[in-house]
Amino acid sequence: MTKRLWSIKEYPFHPEKLGYYETIFTIGNGYIGTRGSFEEGYDGDNPATFVHGLFNHADGELVPELVNCPDWTRLNIWVDDTPFKLVTQSPDPFHPPEGLILGYERRLHMDIGVLRRTVLFRATTGNTVRIEFERFLNNFLPFLAHQRIQITAIDGTPKVTIEAVLDGNVTNQGVQHWGEMRAHQPEADLIALAGVTNQSGYQLEMASWFESPTDVVYAVANQKVTATSVIQLKKDEEAKVYKHTHIKVVPAGKDSNSIFEGLNQRYYETEFIAHRQKWEDLWQTADIQIKGDEVAQVGIRFTTYHVLIASPNPHFDASIGAKTLSGYGYAGHVFWDTELFMMPPLTLTHPQLAKNLLMYRYRRLAGARQKAKDNGFEGAMYPWESTDTGHETTPIWTEPKPPDGRRIRIYTGEIEIHISADIAYGILQYWRWTGDDNFMTQYGAEMVLDTAVFWGSRAEATERGYEMTDVIGPDEYHEHVDNNVYTNRMAQWHLSQALDLLDWLKNNAPDDHDRLVNQLDLTDDRLNLWRDIIDKMVIPFDEDKQIHVQFEGFFDLEYIPVMKFTPRVGGIWDYLGHERALGSQVLKQADVVMLMALLGDEVGSREVMLNNFNTYYPRCDHGSSLSPAMHAWVAARLGLMDIATEMMEHAILVDLEDNKGNVHAGIHGAASGGAWQMIVFGFCGLHLTEDGPAIDANLPDHWESVTFTVLYKGKPYTFTAENN
Repeated sequence: MTKRLWSIKEYPFHPEKLGYYETIFTIGNGYIGTRGSFEEGYDGDNPATFVHGLFNHADGELVPELVNCPDWTRLNIWVDDTPFKLVTQSPDPFHPPEGLILGYERRLHMDIGVLRRTVLFRATTGNTVRIEFERFLNNFLPFLAHQRIQITAIDGTPKVTIEAVLDGNVTNQGVQHWGEMRAHQPEADLIALAGVTNQSGYQLEMASWFESPTDVVYAVANQKVTATSVIQLKKDEEAKVYKHTHIKVVPAGKDSNSIFEGLNQRYYETEFIAHRQKWEDLWQTADIQIKGDEVAQVGIRFTTYHVLIASPNPHFDASIGAKTLSGYGYAGHVFWDTELFMMPPLTLTHPQLAKNLLMYRYRRLAGARQKAKDNGFEGAMYPWESTDTGHETTPIWTEPKPPDGRRIRIYTGEIEIHISADIAYGILQYWRWTGDDNFMTQYGAEMVLDTAVFWGSRAEATERGYEMTDVIGPDEYHEHVDNNVYTNRMAQWHLSQALDLLDWLKNNAPDDHDRLVNQLDLTDDRLNLWRDIIDKMVIPFDEDKQIHVQFEGFFDLEYIPVMKFTPRVGGIWDYLGHERALGSQVLKQADVVMLMALLGDEVGSREVMLNNFNTYYPRCDHGSSLSPAMHAWVAARLGLMDIATEMMEHAILVDLEDNKGNVHAGIHGAASGGAWQMIVFGFCGLHLTEDGPAIDANLPDHWESVTFTVLYKGKPYTFTAENN
């Protein structure tokens, strides 16, 4: 295994990119995510640890947000009473007032989910040490987090003091979510915190065992508890200390079993072996091997790694937020990003993880039904943004924007309705690839059918047929549009699939068929309405140009040559301004291209597909990180390899090269999942036939081959696509 193709390195230290590295060096285990901040802290840093499902709506805030937990990684170190910190310059390098960093390297090992940092540090006394930090979130026992610190006396005989800290004085960038946080020492050799969120009532328990070769002194203060040891080193001598932390969150009113029993019997090497084996198992099916392009190889492992660490362990009732567990962006909320972007790689490589994401939606059907009722519709209408409750949590206004404090109205929570079809797509894709009939009869069918009930009540009967007015499509630059082609076509597809599913249930699970027909009131009149909508849905199409129209009136808007606005970071929304963007043909992401990725040749002939792509690609500014991967996917299927390759490079490096300029706020989870699909479905052409999965590859010219594994009905299939 080539080390450089499985790791991301920072060398030397780049303080100007602090937030960027904190995000991309995030570690996780399907329960906890911890940003790659330094153990000793740094001015302007943004340490954060998030636990799946831990939301709170603080007083005065617009919406609930994922709550930052105390930093379990915190360690303070002194060498001969000189505080260890990353000081890289000094007016007197031989007698620095605060010590001096002589060398630095930090590396994320994606193959095993470990973050390592090595620093050469010289104290004001002249004594020099090498400090090696290593941390991982246990992927085998997800409540556990582990650190190892190895200190070697390189020159001199230093005295090293190490203070392990649990500090409960923590906020979400100034917003306080903890109503109380108690620091205590539950047992003689443990330090602990106990906290409760101030609105949702979640209970946090965090405890650490600090393992040192010398005596440990404990201290408890207000919201803070420490364990300190002092180690005297001889020249060339090394010492290792370990910090094992147990992190557990339970909902309000639920009893929590003690987390303290056995914590002081956890040993780093033993835990690491099980953790590493779990990672080997994950990569067995998740890895994509690309020959001929090392940048793409590292990039796809990086994006896949971030999907894997954010995917909730099946024991936890949660989903993946748009920024995973790596930052504060979008307040940790769950969007369509999950089912259409991050879930498909899991469906085909780790279906149990995908199933858990769908069960999150099933357990929140009540919220979707309530939203439909509140908006005057029937059935289930999934929220655009979801948290722990399943109710709509999209803010109505933005935060005040400089310089005048103006707020912009947000309509997505009210009229971006395509998410119900997107979730149905994820359910049906999971079923077809896994053959999990039990899931479909007990859970999936109810979601697919009740969201179809919503579409039946949402479609508007007119003289032209059935229309969807006043909506927002995936392209959010345009609000209050009529007959968005993505929304209408996916609703039509959804209703057709629902009827097929009912037929399957009748033939294969008649009791479940009858149960759902009665429960959801699927009368003959309702089903006939669905058939009529399918037959008469308005799908905007220009017969002369043989293209689908993004939405009615789209080509009456101002044309702006997007391709001229290069180079740029992100979209050109800020240049145009809100009002002008709404009145232009500039697209945040091309709805028609997304539709072609999902439905393939069901959208139209090859001629129509080419016309669509050639029409919308020049108008898209890829203001959404979701966009490049979908364009690469479709361009590869159409044989537009120059565009496909350019979009592939953009998609796979969204976060690694920070080409949106906002990685500090968290990983772009949908872009990460989209990158996997772009390669597997796009360049390799994976598809299902009557005989099972097959490929029809169209690779970039410089790629030699691509090898990947997928599961179909429980059986692994390994494919290698070669460039002949």
